[in-house]
Amino acid sequence: MSRPLPLFRRSIVDGWRGLVGWSIGLAAALSLYLPIYPSFGGQGEMQALLDSLPPELIKALNYDQIATGAGYAQATFYGLIGFALGTIAAVGWGTEAIAEDEENGQLELTLAHGVIRGQVLAERAAAVLVKLAWLAVIAALAVLVLNGPSELDIEFGPLMAISVAWFGLIGLSAAAAIGVGAMTGRRTWAVSAGTGVAVLSYALNALGNQSEDLAWLKDWSPYAWAYRDAPLQDGWSPALWWNLGAIAVLLLLGWLVFRRRDIAV
Repeated sequence: MSRPLPLFRRSIVDGWRGLVGWSIGLAAALSLYLPIYPSFGGQGEMQALLDSLPPELIKALNYDQIATGAGYAQATFYGLIGFALGTIAAVGWGTEAIAEDEENGQLELTLAHGVIRGQVLAERAAAVLVKLAWLAVIAALAVLVLNGPSELDIEFGPLMAISVAWFGLIGLSAAAAIGVGAMTGRRTWAVSAGTGVAVLSYALNALGNQSEDLAWLKDWSPYAWAYRDAPLQDGWSPALWWNLGAIAVLLLLGWLVFRRRDIAV
């Protein structure tokens, strides 16, 4: 009797070294950024630092709330370095799921073993999302460990909220890479889609922060959906779930096309 979810299990087993590496990298980034918060000498000195920077830069980087521990952690890690690292992992894993295997001929071998196309996409997409969820858990655990020594005063509920927000944001890039890779069978298109979602969403949010006249741009930014309601300070909001819905739509579209598309030889 065959085991359930063979492709999912194979993806997890084959990628465990990379997952460990990314986990260590995220923990290291948090260990680098969060402990230096007390060195700024409290909200007064932090505000003085902000006052010395151009307002446009502060708004573009979402640094307007870093005078608090929660705002600092959200802006420096979840909104910047963690966003960049998570996106790189998400796009890489998303591209490997379908497009890269198809270009190097491995996908044909997989399909020759009697698995259906929809199963390939579903199980490999699930494996990618599980790995990203693991990274979100690792980041949350690292924040919990560093919370006291770094004097951040972050509460557990808001930390769970931003973990979901971060997972949804980087998961959207993964879903774009998987979905477009499934539709086209081309690695370049998959990478471009995943990266493009991240870059465009960040750019729309940055531009929307510059003036009231451009604020409408944030309504179209997955980055803003994740972070504009300050989840690490204020907790859960409806916008946190929009990226999860977009992930489902992209994967469904990719699944529908992939089931009927000829595999490139």
